[in-house]
Amino acid sequence: MRQKGIQLYTDHPEEEFVAPGHRSCQGCAEILALRLALKIFGRDTILVMATGCMEIVSSPLPFTSWRLPWIHVAFENAGAVASGVESAIRILMDKGRIPRKDIHVVAIAGDGGTSDIGFQSLSGALERGHKFTYICLDNEAYMNTGIQRSSSTPFGAMTTTSPPGKRSIGQSTWKKDMPKIVAGHNVPYVATACPSYPFDLFSKVKKARMTDGPSYLHILSVCPTGWRIPTDLAIEYGRLAVRTGVFPLYEVENGKYKITYSPEPLKPVSEYIKGQGRFRHLKDEDIEKIQERITADWENLKALASISNR
Repeated sequence: MRQKGIQLYTDHPEEEFVAPGHRSCQGCAEILALRLALKIFGRDTILVMATGCMEIVSSPLPFTSWRLPWIHVAFENAGAVASGVESAIRILMDKGRIPRKDIHVVAIAGDGGTSDIGFQSLSGALERGHKFTYICLDNEAYMNTGIQRSSSTPFGAMTTTSPPGKRSIGQSTWKKDMPKIVAGHNVPYVATACPSYPFDLFSKVKKARMTDGPSYLHILSVCPTGWRIPTDLAIEYGRLAVRTGVFPLYEVENGKYKITYSPEPLKPVSEYIKGQGRFRHLKDEDIEKIQERITADWENLKALASISNR
């Protein structure tokens, strides 16, 4: 059934660029997000992947789960290495050393490797205008190293480094708004996506692939292990994140905001929070505070989209 207001990408490529046999956790939405995205990026793609969950689960020596050229880089420099690869390919083509063809570079990192450790190199790559796509797989913590907080961890969430207690609510800061920070670099294309809405994801990956310049995709990747939810509910919690306004689906194309799926009326945030073990300590007044913030952020996003449509 077609979902209200959502963009559709109707061509479903069958070729798989993620091989089976990887060691992702049961119910991992992050590997699903990459599997869907790489179908659209296609064969002529080079992957630059920072240390993180996807690197660890997919590359136990001597095996790999990637059916594309794949480079593992440090936590902090996916943006810098992708810049170098893109520049090298362009120079080699200009010198006639390799055939001229449309080869796309895709940098991939988690929320820690994007909004924390790798932010400097990402910002530099965006400012220089390299033609590549950066994908942030946002599972809202450093899951690979033991579920530590990142600047993408939502307010109130429990992690091993933001435990709740008598004087602590858990994570005490609000989630860093990376898509808007990237949009502030005046790059041609920025979008949020979630594998729970695959057709919306397909459409945005296609736009990112065709962008002449830097493009950025921020993909919510539900983590049953770190979020402490049943392994068969990752897709459902991705939908709830969108339908409550916790993670809105939108794009910023040449500075203009567009909401690509409007779930209004929004579901209560409590429906998203309940059932997640990382929020089980929250009181009603805490959830009300989160609801107020999410509502305000949603109204602000609608205002930006309205201004862009004038």
